[in-house]
Amino acid sequence: MTETFGVDFLVRWLAAVAEVVDREADRLTELDSAIGDADHGANLKRGFAAVTEVLAEESPATPGAVLTAAGRQLISTVGGASGPLYGTLLRRTGKTLGDGGRVSREQLAEALGSGVVAVSQLGGAQVGDKTMLDALLPAVEGLRASFGAARAAAEQGALATVPLRARKGRASYLGERSVGHQDPGATSSALLFAALDEVARTEGAS
Repeated sequence: MTETFGVDFLVRWLAAVAEVVDREADRLTELDSAIGDADHGANLKRGFAAVTEVLAEESPATPGAVLTAAGRQLISTVGGASGPLYGTLLRRTGKTLGDGGRVSREQLAEALGSGVVAVSQLGGAQVGDKTMLDALLPAVEGLRASFGAARAAAEQGALATVPLRARKGRASYLGERSVGHQDPGATSSALLFAALDEVARTEGAS
């Protein structure tokens, strides 16, 4: 029988994201200071804290509604590029999930895949451009197998951005000087899937 997850699982995931982003905010900002605006950590910290608050206030009734509300909040709260990009990822994922009361890991992977496509369209980036997509796309593929595989793929994807030359975003202005730095967006994307894996482990999910 396929294991499914309800609203509480998605709410716990986003709360775990808020916690790990809070812990890692300085590191994200340090990475961003090398090739960006040095605000990635602070922006995401503020954004996911706001997500936790709005989910407590609104109490969405379905997994899709949880992610749609979270995406909407990120778009309205976070400045720079990360708010619209992460907001688009979660909102499109939520809309793809629809009104079902439960979601399987495979359904979540499929919906996140549509969210990644939306992010790619919004930013005009592809895998290899040294952006969050370098972690997101392999993570979604990994999620089709297991939560742990998604986490590992995201972390490997983030590390793989180090030797790349940035072709999109603020870092692209640096040209060759962007080589040798880990992309902050790919790094924060990996944190999303690390949090998802942790929550799944507490539920005994694979």
